[in-house]
Parts: sequence; C-alpha cells; structure tokens
Amino acid sequence: MDITTVGVVGAGTMGHGIAQVSAQAGYSTVLFDLTADLAERGLARIRENLDAGVQKGKVRPEERAAALSRISTTAELRELAACQLVVEAAPEELALKQTLLRQLSQICSPEAILASNTSSLSLTEIAAAASHPERVLGMHFFNPVHLMKLCELVRAYQTSDATVEAAGTVAGRMGKQLVVVKDSPGFASSRLGVALGLEAIRMVEQGVATPEDIDRAMELGYGHPMGPLRLGDLVGLDVRLSIAEYLHRELGGETFRPPQLLKRMVRAGKLGRKSGEGFYKY
Repeated sequence: MDITTVGVVGAGTMGHGIAQVSAQAGYSTVLFDLTADLAERGLARIRENLDAGVQKGKVRPEERAAALSRISTTAELRELAACQLVVEAAPEELALKQTLLRQLSQICSPEAILASNTSSLSLTEIAAAASHPERVLGMHFFNPVHLMKLCELVRAYQTSDATVEAAGTVAGRMGKQLVVVKDSPGFASSRLGVALGLEAIRMVEQGVATPEDIDRAMELGYGHPMGPLRLGDLVGLDVRLSIAEYLHRELGGETFRPPQLLKRMVRAGKLGRKSGEGFYKY
C-alpha cells in the first residue's frame, strides 16, 4: 500500500511528536484525541516545537508552514478511516489499547497498518484484538519524538514481513534509525533502560550518591545525553513505576522489582517534570 495519510491516536507527550514528524516527512496527518480541546493542545505544542526549530535555524519558515498545513485535528475516531497507517499513542493500559485496535479495525481499511507506540506491553496481545493482526506492529518512538533518532519496530507473533517493511519505510522517511525486535516484555530499549533507571533509584535509596552525581556519572562517563534519574522525571515516575511492575510480573527476579523510594514518590505525587517535582524540582 502506498502510504500517504497517517493517523495518530492521542495528542499528548508522544502523540503530538509523532504527528509532527509525520507531517514534516510529507504525510497528511490526522491527530485524534478524546476532545477537540485536547487535540488542539497537541497541535499547539507542535507549533511551539516548530517555532523553536525556526529560531535555532534547524527548520526553515516554509518547512514549518508546510508541516502545519498537513495536520488536521479531530475528536472523532471515524475520521481516521482514510489513513493507511494509524499509530496509537494512548496511555500504557493493555485493555485500552486492545479496545482502540478493535475499533480501528472496524473503521480503517483491512489493508491499513495499525501500530502501537507502547514501550513495554505485549504487541501479540494488542494485535489479537484486531481483525487483521498481521497488519499490527509496534512503532516505539522516543521522547522528544522530533529530536530522538530511534524508532524501535516490534514484531508481534502475527506481524507479517510486509507490515514491518512498510512501517520501516515510513519511519525512515520520518528521519528515524531503526532497530527491529521480537515481541518480548520491555522489548530491547525499555528493558535495558528501565533496568538502569531502577538501579539508579536504588542507589539514591541506599545513599550511594545524589541524583545529580549519578546522572552526571552516566552523562560524562558513558556519553548518555541525559542521566537515568532526569530521564525518569521526563518520562513520568508513575509511568516508570507502571512499566517496572509489568516487567517484574512478566520476567520475575529482582532487576525489575520497583524500589520502595519510587513507590513513595509516586504516592506523594512527585511524578517528575509534569508535577513540578521528582528527583529534581522544575
């Protein structure tokens, strides 16, 4: 299928970024959220990102205008019917993602590719909710989407080779470098990233070093662009806890057992950047 129109379900942290790189890559892009206001907020964040790109000389004014002209917003899921690729970027809840895949299967063409941006949930279980599970895969983008170069393609048990190839072509046109992994808890990136993040939290809990020094060690010693604790704040400590609990259930062992400090911080509402405080204050 010649993909010309991309739909994005969810205009939040990840969804608006996926819509932005889609539009910048030349695709007509439909950005959906539950209300028109939420969808418009996502579009406003895209404008801010593009404006910042223009100011820094990384985006030409005419490129900004062209990208924005390709994006439409909607609060009606059925308006994604003409999309040849739909990427859902809904919260990390399996039942919610299965419901969305079931609905999208009824709305979109049987040939349309349905992708999930999940960072850890089973793509095989998500795909099972779709009418044509061979057309389902994971397209795991990274935050912030318009700056991060990686896209992790995740093959569900049911995913066809043609689906992986087509999704890879789209991601490449979006300027992403690809890794392809089989469906497994946490895939490659989240499994390794969460393990590092949880160990960093345990080090804070044990008084080994301050968050600043732990992050600095990884940034300067290992070349990480952002330390694991600041990254946890950016992702959201509640999200990190949810993923850790899922990985611990699926994989067992102590590596993914959530530290008590993480649980206490989430209970206290210290969720990171979005709440104004996590391991750092914002």
